[in-house]
Amino acid sequence: MKRQIAAGMLGAILTFSVQAQQTVDVHTHIIIPEYVEMLKAHGAELEETFPLPTWDVERHIAFMDSAGIRTAVLTMPAPQPYYGDAKESAECIRRVNEVSAKVKQQYPGRFKFCAALPLPDVDAAIREAIYALDTLGADGVKLATNSRGRYLGDEELDPLMKVLDERNAVIIIHPHRPTPYPEEIIATTPLAMYEYPAETTRAVVNMLARNVLVRYPNLKVIVPHCGSFLPLALPRMKSILPAMVAQGYMQPIDWEANLSRLYFDLAGNPTVEVLRSLLTLTTPDHILYGSDYPYLPDAVLRANLQRLKQTLAADKELAGYEEMFLWGNAEGVFK
Repeated sequence: MKRQIAAGMLGAILTFSVQAQQTVDVHTHIIIPEYVEMLKAHGAELEETFPLPTWDVERHIAFMDSAGIRTAVLTMPAPQPYYGDAKESAECIRRVNEVSAKVKQQYPGRFKFCAALPLPDVDAAIREAIYALDTLGADGVKLATNSRGRYLGDEELDPLMKVLDERNAVIIIHPHRPTPYPEEIIATTPLAMYEYPAETTRAVVNMLARNVLVRYPNLKVIVPHCGSFLPLALPRMKSILPAMVAQGYMQPIDWEANLSRLYFDLAGNPTVEVLRSLLTLTTPDHILYGSDYPYLPDAVLRANLQRLKQTLAADKELAGYEEMFLWGNAEGVFK
């Protein structure tokens, strides 16, 4: 009897251990020295109104192990390293992508990466997308909400979207400083507090208005930070759209088809109210965990993940979605 109890306890411990290490983090950043050096050369270290954190692979893995994260998806952070010289930008981004690919290769199963692209030069971005996806083994691409004023959804980006669609690409969106931007306001309130959610919402709305995800149906687009302001913006947009279409200002939007290609990460420490509002836009199989490492201290990010687990477990509606949100959905997106 004692042996049976001991065996049962061991099995439970092993099961818990396996589950504890299953989390997939789709929102993390790789920050390499060459990228930082380029920003410094252009006096752009504080372009996004706060300093870049430091990053190295050993510390990242140590954080993952301490938090129970099996796999992290790496992306280049903001700002976009473009200061008028397309060649300089392309060389910097190529280096970021090659280092990301090396990290993925050196630590099998621990990292994936979504390649950066040297926008606003669309031709250079297409070349880098093809190289990253076809040669480096990138798991998708990361796109800024805007690249020096060229917003997602703009017609000029359609050739790039076609290339990505042909490759069934995953796109991770990340907010960057808006263009133009309210200089006095952001000097008072850092971008991450308000402008980033607004910027993300602006870019996604622009994509929806042009039915980008209907015209390029093989794309999967991950929207950061719990959908930002979309749970508020889309009902208003839907109510106004018929009048805009009737007056010739906008085209009809295929809401269901567009939204079916959107996924949402949970970076930003969501409350139960935020989670429920997100489920007014999407289905439980389109929600993914994200930490935003290394932009907050490790202890804060670990506490955020534990709080998320507690929030899910304490809510009858959400309790059944923990495995989906923490790893199952991400495994489906990044097959």
